[in-house]
Amino acid sequence: MLPVAFFIHLAGAIMLLLWAVRMVRTGVERAHGTRLKSALRDARGGNAQMAVAGTVLAVVLQSSTAVGVLAAGFATSGILTVNAGIAALLGADLGSALVVKILSFDLSGFIPLLLLVGAALFLKFEARTVRQTGRIVLGIAFILLSLKMVGEATEPLRDSAILPGLIGYLKDDPLTAFLVAAAIAWLVHSSVATVLLFVTFAARDLLPLEVALPMVLGANVGGGLIAVWLTRGMEIEARRIPLGNLIFRGTGAIAGLTALQFFDVPIHYLGQGEAVQLVNFHLAFNLVLVVLTIPLVRPMERLTAVLLPIPASAPDPIGADPLEVSTLDRGSTDRPNVALASAKRELLRMGETVAAMYRPVMEMMDGGNLEQIARVRKIDEQVNRKHTDIKLFIAEVNRGKLSEDEIREGMDLTEFSINLEHIGDIIAKNLLALAAERARKKLRFSPEGWAEMCNLHARVETNMQLALNVLISGDIESARQLVGEKEAMRQLARDSNDRHLERLREGHADSIETSDIHLETVRAFKEINSLLVTVAYPILTESGQLLRSRLAQLD
Repeated sequence: MLPVAFFIHLAGAIMLLLWAVRMVRTGVERAHGTRLKSALRDARGGNAQMAVAGTVLAVVLQSSTAVGVLAAGFATSGILTVNAGIAALLGADLGSALVVKILSFDLSGFIPLLLLVGAALFLKFEARTVRQTGRIVLGIAFILLSLKMVGEATEPLRDSAILPGLIGYLKDDPLTAFLVAAAIAWLVHSSVATVLLFVTFAARDLLPLEVALPMVLGANVGGGLIAVWLTRGMEIEARRIPLGNLIFRGTGAIAGLTALQFFDVPIHYLGQGEAVQLVNFHLAFNLVLVVLTIPLVRPMERLTAVLLPIPASAPDPIGADPLEVSTLDRGSTDRPNVALASAKRELLRMGETVAAMYRPVMEMMDGGNLEQIARVRKIDEQVNRKHTDIKLFIAEVNRGKLSEDEIREGMDLTEFSINLEHIGDIIAKNLLALAAERARKKLRFSPEGWAEMCNLHARVETNMQLALNVLISGDIESARQLVGEKEAMRQLARDSNDRHLERLREGHADSIETSDIHLETVRAFKEINSLLVTVAYPILTESGQLLRSRLAQLD
């Protein structure tokens, strides 16, 4: 009987592996997310090129699922076609197999150095990109450390009486091994982590190839299921991409499982040692799958259209309000503390609606058509409705007996509601109008100008989430960070304008054609950011950390 400490040790090591893989992906997305999106956006030359782009992105992100969700989002906006998205996701699966290959090498000697460098970058520097680079390095160190811990934790299994019986059963039932591995990969939401786990077991002679090979094939299917699950709420076109990839992967995996049972597959050609053979088998499977399926991407697109048809009376997923039921407690207007709490919850929902409207702005700027832009613009009607409800509700509460603090809180909530409503107007009447103008004139931004706007958009999107966190938490440090972003955003906008004017002086044709759109977009981002910052002012003013006036006092 295995001791409890064994299960705790193994579970802790596996959870560290999952967290470390996520940590690397998060660091890459925060540091280079805009550039990665641009890389996928600019790779629309053909299915082979899309597969290469997907491979590179998956290696960087250490996740084919992240690439699949990204491609699905672009398909929703019309930036990518379904067949291009399927090709990118096939390449991404190959990229994740390359990640497994790289991490399978014995790099444990680098763990102390990676921990030192990663911690120094993350703790000692303020620049966002440097800190996120530190997060990436730390994540890689934790992956290597977790794999070492898994190896140490599984040592007792060598002498366990349970393992031989379990392995013997799975040897005789490869289909069960296949399905169990698929379920594990789906449950942990990482095919990379799942395959690395199997490889570690194989390296410790705990998992023979007869069982490990079907399990690796199953992990590939489970990895394909993850993207299908994560995109289940998206538009039909977006959902077709992971479905097509899953059909390819499932067919290939079942064919591979069948071949293992009926043919003498020369696994020994894949290297020395079962762990190496397992890694190379995983890599070879994905490479062969890409080569064989890239020519079949267009027929797969047609098949997914049959399997996932667009309903004749499909609801508008962008314009639909997922938060129809208001959280405003109409029966609590005589209890100001309860009423203001419900108003704050509704204001948070209003902020989330504004965020949903803001998020696809750059996608609309790049490849959105007039119909898609109009659908996003409809969200402003929801914002206006929520603003009116909150304003009238707080006005009704104010008719009762309130303390000075409650009166002030009600005024602050109303003011932020007004600012959120104004942000909705800026998006609908300015940014989306500019996107529509670009679509009508079929203009294209210069690569430099596009990168600048994407960076500003991502910065404001991050600050929008920070502002909503400040609204709920009232945290002083977060409020200070948010106010500091106002000056940072002002400087970024100024630098972007200066670089744009320099491109105009140099006669860049793309910059000249899109000059007005570029400058007005940057101005709108800066104005939205300034409106978001206002949520922090009452918190800092009350704590004495914000002066009511910047004007110097005269003697």
